[in-house]
Amino acid sequence: MENEQKVAIVTGASQGIGAALVTAFLARGYRVVGTSRTIRPSDDPALLSVAGDIGDPETGPRVVAEALARFGRVDTLVNNAGIFVAKPFTDYTPEDYARVVATNLTGFHFTTQAAIAAMAKQGAGHVVSITTSLVRAPSSKVPSVLASLSKGGIDAATRSLAIEYARRGIRVNAVSPGVIRTPMHAPETHEALAALHPVGRMGDIPDIIGAVLYLEDAGFVTGETLHVDGGQAAGA
Repeated sequence: MENEQKVAIVTGASQGIGAALVTAFLARGYRVVGTSRTIRPSDDPALLSVAGDIGDPETGPRVVAEALARFGRVDTLVNNAGIFVAKPFTDYTPEDYARVVATNLTGFHFTTQAAIAAMAKQGAGHVVSITTSLVRAPSSKVPSVLASLSKGGIDAATRSLAIEYARRGIRVNAVSPGVIRTPMHAPETHEALAALHPVGRMGDIPDIIGAVLYLEDAGFVTGETLHVDGGQAAGA
């Protein structure tokens, strides 16, 4: 199918940052493929909802295949799906490890692999992954080894992929948030979470959306991890 209208895939698309990314790309005139375990079917002809567990190695390639079948191309992938388990290192269970690695790393690997294969045939594309500022700025107040292990891998892979595909028209970047005000954080925790940032507040979903869209437009930027973290990566 020949069509010049761009297509974005967003993982973890049913709520929070992912749902806002879907809305933002639709507002830009993109056609969007949103995926998550609990996503609902859509009546919008510009939006394809694909339910599935991104931690299953078959899910990402299936999402990309359905995007190609429905819209004929893939221009942007936003690896937004992720989970965070805050525990002291010695308290992590094998189940914690398997769940975090499946969602954060397995999902990234197989979805990105399928998306880049499609982009390479087009000669253009952009991958943006959501990581965490804890990768480069760990905090004694937030035990986060599994987050650093998994999201740190994505941070490193971002630069590696950017170099590997730089001459094939594919850019690869990441956004590294601080703590963002989403439904996963109960209101009674907001004051303590705000204090983790040098600027003294939590981030908001539009902060992350703006960063992703900046990278989408920044054609001379690749291999970049953009910190949107209220100064966390700069120091306490």
